[in-house]
Parts: sequence; C-alpha cells; structure tokens
Amino acid sequence: MPPSLAPGLTPLMAFAAPVVLLVFSNIFMTFAWYGHLKVEHRPLWIIILVSWGIAFFEYCLAVPANRIGRDVYSPAELKTMQEVITLAVFAVFSVTYLGERFTWNHAIGFGLIAAGALFIFKGPIRV
Repeated sequence: MPPSLAPGLTPLMAFAAPVVLLVFSNIFMTFAWYGHLKVEHRPLWIIILVSWGIAFFEYCLAVPANRIGRDVYSPAELKTMQEVITLAVFAVFSVTYLGERFTWNHAIGFGLIAAGALFIFKGPIRV
C-alpha cells in the first residue's frame, strides 16, 4: 500500500469514507445519467449541459473516495465496490424517482453481481 494519502484520518475513517463518498457520488451520477428521463420536453443540448454540471459533483466525491480508499482497498476492490453501490443506488432511484417496478429478475441479477463481487474481496482462490 502507498503511504497515507489522507493524513489525519483514523483507520476506521479511511475504511468507511470511501464507501460513504461513493454512495453520494453515485447518487449524483445516477441523476446525471438518468434523471433527465422525466424531463423529455427540454432540448438535448440543455440536458447534456445540466448532466455535466451534476457529474462535476460526482467527480468531486469519487476522486477523493478512490484516493482515500487506496490506503485500505486495492483498485479492484474500489472498482467492485463502486459497481455494487451503483446498482444499489440505481435500484432505489428507478423505483422511487422513475416509478419503475423492481422485479425478481432485477433482484436475481443484482444478487449474482454481488456474489461475483465477493470473489474480489475474499482474496485469491487457492487450488
């Protein structure tokens, strides 16, 4: 692991901060990518500019999450964590904001992805 990139953080904060930051960054990114689906009456160029503006805040959270997280997690773990968080945030967003139904197909698919994530966090398989 590299030397601490976030001086002053306790080990618990270094462990938890990336998770919290990634949750909030994914909330911003989900709105940037999918929030406009309820705003069909605006020109696409305006939607793109607004989405870029929202995505700026996502980057302001995601970059520090990865920088701080590198002290505790491997890059593969950070990326896996980000993907699982993305799916969880999107599942809540699609039901609450977009009014979509969450089906068993979604639950099983997300569950299989989460199961795959366990292999990243459980270290190398020894045979």
